[in-house]
Amino acid sequence: MNENNLKKQIQATVIRAMKAKDKPRLGTVRLIMAAIKQIEVDERIELDNTRLIAVLDKMVKQRRESIQQYQAAGRDELAEQELFEIGIIQEFLPQPLTPTEIETIINDAISQTGASTIKDMGKVMGKVKPQIIGRADMGEVSGKIKAILSTN
Repeated sequence: MNENNLKKQIQATVIRAMKAKDKPRLGTVRLIMAAIKQIEVDERIELDNTRLIAVLDKMVKQRRESIQQYQAAGRDELAEQELFEIGIIQEFLPQPLTPTEIETIINDAISQTGASTIKDMGKVMGKVKPQIIGRADMGEVSGKIKAILSTN
């Protein structure tokens, strides 16, 4: 699999949005490209698909936090804009995992690492994170792992 096909897909979306004169979509996709370019320039690297997914996942998380703040402040129009941006960003992320798939990944990681207490949380997260990044909320997954290891 070509390591840059996700980046090329995003670039192609910029071109399509420009041709279609779809300003809201174009603005969001340009934000994605700017975030990617920022990291590539700062770190003098070219991002692979795994790192791109992590960047996109972080962008979604930031927008979810903004939505909560905007709703608390009664700024529903800004919350709707953030929701719109999340929808576009998620187009480039892999399909979300089902709760059953997440549980399976967690249980496999626990058995592979031999984790038995909360002290083993880091080992389990190390195994789980690469499999779920961009496909599930890391905070929720961390909570599930904590709950399982706390009962052992």
